[in-house]
Amino acid sequence: MIPLLLLPLGRQHALANLVGYISFRAGAAIATALLIVFVLGPAVIRRLQAHHVGQIVRADGPATHLGKRGTPTMGGVLILVASVVSTLLWAQLDNRFVLIALASTVWMGGIGFVDDYLKVVQRRPRGLVARYKLAGQISFGLALGAALLIFPWSGTVLPPASTTVPFFKYVYVVMQPALYIVFVTFVVTAWSNAVNLTDGLDGLATGLSAIAALSFAAFAYLFGRVDSSDYLLVFYFPGAGELAVFLASLMGACLGFLWFNAHPAKVFMGDTGSLAIGGALGTTAILLKAEFLLLLVGGVFVAEAASVVLQTGVFKYRLRRFGRPFAEQHRVFRMAPLHHHFEQLGWAESTVVTRFYIVGIICAMIGLATLKLR
Repeated sequence: MIPLLLLPLGRQHALANLVGYISFRAGAAIATALLIVFVLGPAVIRRLQAHHVGQIVRADGPATHLGKRGTPTMGGVLILVASVVSTLLWAQLDNRFVLIALASTVWMGGIGFVDDYLKVVQRRPRGLVARYKLAGQISFGLALGAALLIFPWSGTVLPPASTTVPFFKYVYVVMQPALYIVFVTFVVTAWSNAVNLTDGLDGLATGLSAIAALSFAAFAYLFGRVDSSDYLLVFYFPGAGELAVFLASLMGACLGFLWFNAHPAKVFMGDTGSLAIGGALGTTAILLKAEFLLLLVGGVFVAEAASVVLQTGVFKYRLRRFGRPFAEQHRVFRMAPLHHHFEQLGWAESTVVTRFYIVGIICAMIGLATLKLR
């Protein structure tokens, strides 16, 4: 919106020309999202407290988490509002891929909001039935995959139904259209759930999401420039730089929310925030055809989701094979997701979060290193 208003004034006012630079608008988007969360945060937290919208702590979770019962949740609306408003203000809204990223964030956030509302307001412990939640995620993935086949990137040599391979210059994998739609659906659904599973400790998912968003903002900026993409031997995506503004908004919103979500948390994001962030990251990776890069950058999210899949898989196998659940000594992890395993080993919550941040930064650095290690 702001670029649309100020760019025509560039001849009369030199400062108006700044909005023509993606780097300036990305920085402004971070600051705007931060400011929105800082301004709205205290009021939203007070309102959640007044309406008793408190966290429900599962009985089989770590005993140290019982003290968190009643902490305001659904704070993810702050991330959702801040990232969307900041993007609408600073991005070029004629870029349909920015609009797709926004749609993914709002759609997944909406699913999470319904789930949170049913759990903490309507007092339904199960929240939104799992199959309905999954149906909402899959339906968006199917629509996204079909849309990208019908309306692909223009100006790039990559086929619509394809994805790139890290560490190799100008190498990509082409899929059959139907398989590509399934692939896109899996990526969006998996990442929205991976961030959701990681959201179990104060500030953990929020900080890791900010790291991943910043990394992919850099990818979008570089992929969207002719000079940098040519120098780095990566595929050029005209207009991809606008996704950097969206991701910068997301990062700013996450950093602002971390102010209130850091240990001891004053508010939790709930499914409203975690599903929205996961959907945003998965969708931008798909748009940039960098799904495998997201595996590297979001390595902690992958490990968290894998720990749940592995633990559940072994449980079901032993139940089917021996007719009874596994004993304590047969568990793969002491508790899943992975962050709870380390808590059970005696790590303090703040220690787990800090060390996972360190691993997340290392993963991001490995992802960024693929730009030169080709």
